[in-house]
Amino acid sequence: MPIQLELHNEPLRLAAPFRISGHVFEAMPATVVTLRDGDFVGRGEGAGVYYNNDHPETMIATLEALRERIEAGLDRETLRGLLPPGGARNALDAALWELESQRAGVPVWQLAGLEGVRPLLTTMTVGADEPGVMARNAAAYTRARALKLKLTGEAGLDAARVRAVRTRCPEPWIGVDANQGYRVADLPDLLPVLLEARVSLLEQPGARGLEHELAGVERPLPFAADESILDLAELEARHHHFDVVNIKLDKCGGLTEGLMMARRARELGKRVMVGNMCGTSLAAAPAFVLGQFCDVVDLDGPIFLQADRSPSVHYEDGHIHCGDEVWGPRAGR
Repeated sequence: MPIQLELHNEPLRLAAPFRISGHVFEAMPATVVTLRDGDFVGRGEGAGVYYNNDHPETMIATLEALRERIEAGLDRETLRGLLPPGGARNALDAALWELESQRAGVPVWQLAGLEGVRPLLTTMTVGADEPGVMARNAAAYTRARALKLKLTGEAGLDAARVRAVRTRCPEPWIGVDANQGYRVADLPDLLPVLLEARVSLLEQPGARGLEHELAGVERPLPFAADESILDLAELEARHHHFDVVNIKLDKCGGLTEGLMMARRARELGKRVMVGNMCGTSLAAAPAFVLGQFCDVVDLDGPIFLQADRSPSVHYEDGHIHCGDEVWGPRAGR
């Protein structure tokens, strides 16, 4: 019996608008892939990469064009050569992982070479807003041990934001994410403020494609690449401008490539981070497996949605927990 492919898009409305540099999000639409092989079911969710015009409508069309090939059966390595990195490949890759997990009767994390999984300390993200609002929103994460603050490239306002949050939240680890918002010339005004506020990470300070401008910039705290490094090939080309690589499965095209990137980043002497595109627990579950190999974890996406899937990941004492019932040998039946 051939594999049955099911595709649909979901709107995934956010509970409140979320602002980053250059964008305000009210929803994070996603494509869901389901593969059925008799009693076995594999599922995956991909949101795509908005700044690459990688949207669910085009993801559906991409996968529909390959329906015959997919239903005839393919493995994850074949998929890497069949589709470019992006949301469509991520969703299908995740479905193939879960299908393999169910056929083998073992958890995905075991297939990935782990002996077990642990809860992961995750950042809780504070969207860009007025400094006092960000401080209140940060403090509302009463059990958070790590925070990520969204900045917008306005050095004076960003400084006030960081100081306000650190004053209100003196204990948590803090990282900041500029989402390409800064010109290199403005970084000298920002960096001393970050050091004063005991910020531990600056993510994506400048624009994608202008990484070479960072060559002469002193890095008194670690710089992380997000938009600048999407996949394994870009890791090879651009790693020397950064200390940390943020791997997102929608960027690199799935857990298969994400694990390869994590291994290669280690070989290159980089720290590894896992992030997400604000999807449901179905998107967070593969990233949770990748997170077992990472130094920094940013997997709070499901908490921003109006509704999540059930069963779901859950958060406790600043950590994300993901059981096998969410995605794996006992899930999706």
